[in-house]
Amino acid sequence: MTLAHDGLTVDWLGYATIRVEGADTVVYVDPGRYGVLSGKWTPPSDAARGAHPPARDYRAEDGDVVFVTHRHHYDPDGIDRVADDDATVVVFDGIDVSETARTDTRPADLPYEVRQVGMEDDGVVDGVPFWTVPAYNHPDGPHTRPDGSPVHSEGFGCGYLLAVDGTRLFYPGDSDVLDGHAELDVSLFLPSIDDTFSMGGQQAVDLCVEMGPDLVCPVHYNTFDALEADSGAFAAAVARGGVPVVLDEGE
Repeated sequence: MTLAHDGLTVDWLGYATIRVEGADTVVYVDPGRYGVLSGKWTPPSDAARGAHPPARDYRAEDGDVVFVTHRHHYDPDGIDRVADDDATVVVFDGIDVSETARTDTRPADLPYEVRQVGMEDDGVVDGVPFWTVPAYNHPDGPHTRPDGSPVHSEGFGCGYLLAVDGTRLFYPGDSDVLDGHAELDVSLFLPSIDDTFSMGGQQAVDLCVEMGPDLVCPVHYNTFDALEADSGAFAAAVARGGVPVVLDEGE
């Protein structure tokens, strides 16, 4: 399904991959991983079938700007599949590939113009204004490892507030609800609604209602077992709070 919102077309292509097309610009956020763009993804359980975009061999290579939030979502193959030859890749500056066996391609070695950003930066790339915001799990919250450390510590990644053709979209990355989220001026909110690694459940619902965007489209759920989420229940709860919500899960 393709979502039409305020002159933009928006697609959730699986996992954390978001595509936004304006009049003259195509933007991607966190493309790839787990086979969602290579056609190799398999639903993790019967319960998740239909509640996640289908696998596809996707190679559009039409992206003018690609934004990457943190190491867990950094996938050079995914970037290659979505980025135009002249694309600019905006990546969080804390991504360290030496700590993962997934890739040996550093962001600086990508064959594109690469711009590194911190947790509280702003700029304009290809006519798209952007602002980064911190993204992390609270040390005393529920999204921690067995040793008590947060899955995403402060400084591990960022979220992005983007203005495409003047329409402001917010993807918080893998983060709990943080101070300042609700005060952002957002037209389309794309929250990660798994409740294992990032905001989900009632805290995500409450943020949607308090923020009051024009529309909510949840992402980052049901890609694998640990990301299981009841998107229907989430959508119903947000709608009860008076905020329009849409699920982008099917063909």
